[in-house]
Amino acid sequence: MAAPSWRGAGLVQEVLRVWQVGPHVARERVIPFSSPLSFQRRCVSCVAGSAFSGPRLASASRNYGQGSALDHFLGFSQRDSSVTSCVPAVSMHRDEQDLLLVHHPDMPENPRVLRVVLLGAPNAGKSTLSNQLLGRKVFPVSKKVHTTRCQALGVITEKETQVILLDTPGIISPGKQKRHHLELSLLEDPWKSMESADLVVVLVDVSDKWTRNQLSPQLLRCLTKFSQIPSVLVMNKIDCLKRKSVLLELTAALTEGVVNGKKLEMRQAFHSQPGTRCPSPAVKDPHTLSVGNPQRIGWPHFKEIFMLSALSQEDVKTLKQYLLTQAQPGPWEYHSAVLTSQTPEEICTNVIREKLLEHLPQEVPYNVQQKTAVWEEGPGGELVIQQKLLVPKESYMKLLIGPKGHVISQIAQEAGRDLMNIFLCDVDIHLSVKLLK
Repeated sequence: MAAPSWRGAGLVQEVLRVWQVGPHVARERVIPFSSPLSFQRRCVSCVAGSAFSGPRLASASRNYGQGSALDHFLGFSQRDSSVTSCVPAVSMHRDEQDLLLVHHPDMPENPRVLRVVLLGAPNAGKSTLSNQLLGRKVFPVSKKVHTTRCQALGVITEKETQVILLDTPGIISPGKQKRHHLELSLLEDPWKSMESADLVVVLVDVSDKWTRNQLSPQLLRCLTKFSQIPSVLVMNKIDCLKRKSVLLELTAALTEGVVNGKKLEMRQAFHSQPGTRCPSPAVKDPHTLSVGNPQRIGWPHFKEIFMLSALSQEDVKTLKQYLLTQAQPGPWEYHSAVLTSQTPEEICTNVIREKLLEHLPQEVPYNVQQKTAVWEEGPGGELVIQQKLLVPKESYMKLLIGPKGHVISQIAQEAGRDLMNIFLCDVDIHLSVKLLK
């Protein structure tokens, strides 16, 4: 199949501006910057802007495999996949998104619904898994902890079934929240989410040697308080394990050797293929072990165990099909065109923060304040965004700008690609960096 032709192929605008901060008056200077259009930009302050359209975004469509939302937009051939089929776009207009969220659900004659809460330690892969289940990247993902700062909601709608995903911040202790001056939402949101849950998915990063051998006390307290809610264990990042036999030891520890009320046959878990769930034993005694055991490091009331890599569509497909089958008869909560409850501005802020976490060292990205100055539709239907990044130190500012504006430009480019895949429109994004006074 011939590649589609595009007007203005290769259109990428990059504007770099550097602000001299200090007792002297700001001055302008021209900085040579090598771009696809090979010309210089006059630079003032510290701004990086990028406009995206056409085939430059073809590579972005590969982030979530063939059949992504961007593939639909660009008209590329599709592969039959239930993970990515019929994924709605998010409106770039807040009023349209708000109206859609309160619109009467267009549910079928026999609707089914399931509310799922994803729990786990910080950086366990909850947002990555949520994005794969949704078929579109709408939640921020980073290798650094506390990327998700508050509860976010995603909606999967297939045929008569609607699954509502609550992507929560990683569970932390009150002491850690106070010690690191973290938002109260990081501490409270996972517990609040449990109040309306029909199913709990506990995610464990099996590649983390420091945390994988036991569930945190905070997580166990949460499971104990809401023990009436069914739960499943997802052992994530198994592709990072060199010895698959480690899964045997971890399964025994995290479940205390009990799944669905019966002692787990370790051979079953060991021979299960990645991306599949271990067959559940028949229920005998739902209270095999006491919930109040103070020495507990695992949870003996999981109904199922899944071993997967959240980056693998095939692995995630198995979990997704399980969630769809667990839905119970009941009215939908959202219209089928709803993908997330986040506003367009919230999505943009989260995407940019994700890039800040990826490109800035140590504590620097956590000290950047974001303020959206412009959010409007351009004359050609493109989304025009201007966001200010405020930092408390000049040293932070220099790190964020980078040599010849490279870092801030890279952040703008990557954020623009992600936002186009979410809103399915051209995106013209400009980031300015300023020192807090």
